[in-house]
Amino acid sequence: MRRDRGRVVAAAKQVSLKVPLVVRLEGTNVDLGRKILAESGLPIISGSNMADAAQKVVAASKGKR
Repeated sequence: MRRDRGRVVAAAKQVSLKVPLVVRLEGTNVDLGRKILAESGLPIISGSNMADAAQKVVAASKGKR
């Protein structure tokens, strides 16, 4: 699981992510995953479930985080 989170950060850096990316995380080490994404310095927003992620997509599209 940790490897997958690292891949998200690596891929976002590789493409020079400039717009917010909303992801839904779930699993054993979800708190660690959120921490890794938050500390990446990239515009990656973590949602706790699909409804939360959808709300965060709408907010991000309006320039809110």
